[in-house]
Amino acid sequence: MTSQTTTQADRYAQSTAAFAKARALMPGGVSSPVRAYKAVGREPVTVRCGKGAIVTDIDGQEYIDYVLSYGPLILGHAEESVLAAISKAAGRGASFGMPTEAETQLAQVVVDAVPSVEVVRFVNSGTEAVMSAIRLARGATGKPKIVKCTGCYHGHSDGLLVQAGSGATTLGVPSSPGVPEAITSNTLLIPYNDLDAVRSVFKEHANQIACLVVEPIAGNMGCIPPAPGYLQGLRDLCDEFDVLLMFDEVMTGFRVAYGGAQALYGITPDLTCLGKVIGGGLPCAAYGGREDLMRQVSPDGPIYQAGTLSGNPLAMAAGLATLESLQEDGVYEQLEASSATLEAGLRDAASTAGVPIYLTRVGSMLGLFFSDSPITNYEQALACNTDRFAAFFNSMLDNGIILAPAQYEAWFVSTAHDETAIKKTLDAAALGFAAAIV
Repeated sequence: MTSQTTTQADRYAQSTAAFAKARALMPGGVSSPVRAYKAVGREPVTVRCGKGAIVTDIDGQEYIDYVLSYGPLILGHAEESVLAAISKAAGRGASFGMPTEAETQLAQVVVDAVPSVEVVRFVNSGTEAVMSAIRLARGATGKPKIVKCTGCYHGHSDGLLVQAGSGATTLGVPSSPGVPEAITSNTLLIPYNDLDAVRSVFKEHANQIACLVVEPIAGNMGCIPPAPGYLQGLRDLCDEFDVLLMFDEVMTGFRVAYGGAQALYGITPDLTCLGKVIGGGLPCAAYGGREDLMRQVSPDGPIYQAGTLSGNPLAMAAGLATLESLQEDGVYEQLEASSATLEAGLRDAASTAGVPIYLTRVGSMLGLFFSDSPITNYEQALACNTDRFAAFFNSMLDNGIILAPAQYEAWFVSTAHDETAIKKTLDAAALGFAAAIV
């Protein structure tokens, strides 16, 4: 074993030991698959704590963090006002299974901010939000089928764990054992950013489609923005064919703009799913939309959905504190400036290293693809050079920058990423792109 390898092993010794214990007790040693770092060919670091833009692992090493819990921590880790709100709420009790005023307060903030939401129901996760909203769409329309884009992730409920068969518009087939084909047969798949495919599937399955669910900015195949006119085209086609339009803004809600992607692009869906930022880092999500639809949810209507921990007072408090901070003057301008500096610096560093990349950004979400061609859909994303990404990721980690450990995840910037953090990131990126020449 070389001295360099020994040093590397020593640097991550406690994380390595912790992961070995975890693997004996949990599938893959993790509570969510991407955390296992399999796509980048190494074992994960185990985090001890976070503050601002920094996380510290159990070996005592610090990293500038662009994972940010996959998006919720728009104010950074352990932000003071959020901590104070959680602490105050915890002092009153962690959970009641009964109404609290905090639910109504956060509901009012969401309704005031998100253009499509007239009535809202809180749940605990993005998966639960989308699953419940799809049930509502089917119940309200009396139609069985839904349409989603290949590569857009809407949670792990059975009807959404599908992969495309042959052709642009096709019935979904299960992408996981344990999912019956009878369930995914009602899920139709189309490519993202392809309006012709939408029209084709709407015509082929006329009067059978309850809703089209889409990430207005794709964030689970990397960050892929909508093509010009795409979202308006979806709105027009849904109106033409009497299909409900559902935006999955679990990732983009309050992230790319205060009112979400729908406010940024000026497109109003019928239903919206929210999560991540609205819980300030605690488990919280929601679905909402037109009042005539939402009033069909139990107990106002016959469409059933319930949850013991929904509207949890700690999550409500964290969400309220976060959204209150986001209303302060200059917050989104700061996020835009920091993210733009990061974007420009990454482009320059890749160019200097001679590494072809395709870089995308909407507000404080970024996508870095190792490709010399534009990336506008899932098929193109799959063609990226994942070996180069793995080399880049490992170099960045070893130089104090932590990214999501997969080519197909977005980067997130927080208000805590100051000029010093961005400069350190770009210094590390110069080394990372050099390492990616494989």
